[in-house]
Amino acid sequence: MSQSKIQTLAKETIQLQAIAISSLVESINIDFEKAVDVIFNSSGRVVITGVGKSAIIAQKIVATLNSTGTPSIYMHAADAIHGDLGNIQKDDVVICISKSGTTPEIKVLVPFIQSFGNTLIAITGNLKSFLAEEANYVLDTHVEKEACPNNLAPTTSTTAQLVMGDALAIALLNLRGFSSSDFARYHPGGALGKALYLRVSDVTKHNQKPQVSIDASLRDIIIEISEKMLGVAAVIENDKIVGIITDGDLRRMLKNNTDVSQLKAKDIMSKNPKTISNDAMAIDAMEILETNDISQVISEENGKYAGVVHIHNLVKEGII
Repeated sequence: MSQSKIQTLAKETIQLQAIAISSLVESINIDFEKAVDVIFNSSGRVVITGVGKSAIIAQKIVATLNSTGTPSIYMHAADAIHGDLGNIQKDDVVICISKSGTTPEIKVLVPFIQSFGNTLIAITGNLKSFLAEEANYVLDTHVEKEACPNNLAPTTSTTAQLVMGDALAIALLNLRGFSSSDFARYHPGGALGKALYLRVSDVTKHNQKPQVSIDASLRDIIIEISEKMLGVAAVIENDKIVGIITDGDLRRMLKNNTDVSQLKAKDIMSKNPKTISNDAMAIDAMEILETNDISQVISEENGKYAGVVHIHNLVKEGII
């Protein structure tokens, strides 16, 4: 197969799926609205089940719902009829995902869910199927054609299921007033979460506080920067930050001066350094570093020197 043919097939696959997803807009109806409402008002969880590729999609939707404030669990349809039905509690809402809506496991499972009295939501591509007819609410994920050239392998259909699940999650997220701080609470270990909760003070408290007086000698400056290992020292006068000296400032000073014996911090420092509040978000510190193409930024607390945020700190925390 030629390289151009491979690219053509890939583009056709993406275009076919894009068209199918766009068509899903027409499937959002009163059943979708009622499904969202019943989940939102439920005191239980969402139990999502399926078989085959639909089961994999079910797991992803469960993960999305859990991370956006809707407690959910996954239950494989085949395992359900061999003991896992015990996962379903009386107040739970059950979502069953199946392209055909007629698989043997689904036909066995659905009557048991109905006997428990749980609300059943179907995500299916066949509105005339057993599942669609038995469910309380039906979310239509019909697609005209799979991306598979044989129209067999679940491709476009599973993408449609996934997008419908995302639509549910986002609708519920908005109803709950789920905020960025809520997101951070559920994602404390990831870079996304850290970007939403990590503050400058969380970084500076682990760093030393290199500082020199305005009349400090070159020797004292070099020792302070070297010992504190942040490549910088704040210049302090009357408890106020009046300047900053970096490794780069030292190199430029040595290049431009033949006699450095009498130089003081005030002769070397850069005035009006970039600063940030110690209570600010660490991601804001990152923006300052990137915008100004610098490696460190000084933090302040109540107008006083609080510490240093180095770009390496943000890399270590996963912010960058």
